[in-house]
Amino acid sequence: MLYNFYRMGLIVLFDGVCNFCSDSVNFIIRHDSADRFKFAPLQSEAGRELRVQYEIADDLNSLVLIEDSKVFTRSTGALKIAKSLDAPWSFAYYLIHIPAPIRDFFYSLFAKYRYRFFGKKEVCMVPTPGVRAKFLSDPPAPLLPEERWPKAGVVEAAGGQL
Repeated sequence: MLYNFYRMGLIVLFDGVCNFCSDSVNFIIRHDSADRFKFAPLQSEAGRELRVQYEIADDLNSLVLIEDSKVFTRSTGALKIAKSLDAPWSFAYYLIHIPAPIRDFFYSLFAKYRYRFFGKKEVCMVPTPGVRAKFLSDPPAPLLPEERWPKAGVVEAAGGQL
């Protein structure tokens, strides 16, 4: 499935098992009042399809920003994300004036040790229902029981049978 990015805004691919990366996604969601971003873990089907579509290396040790069908990685991707966040976080974009090799050296150094500093999950993060729409979905998952029925007005008969 090819994704149409012109209607999706900015897309962030991230390491879904990295605690720091998942926390970064939550930070972006909290500071994206214009609702510009969509997300996909690199390990998800959507993430794998996007990596193939945009010829992104499997061993890339970086977050990925896809904006207007262009791919940005490492410090440039992170700073372009910051540029689209609410103030004061958007001011971090001015660090773009530091030469990319210097920025990327520190980015890569941090990325290399992120599991050691922040830990790693066994499985990708699962978004809460309130932010699920911000994530590019794999084939639609079946609804959870609590999502099938509204909370109010559901009466359960004795023995769990209606």
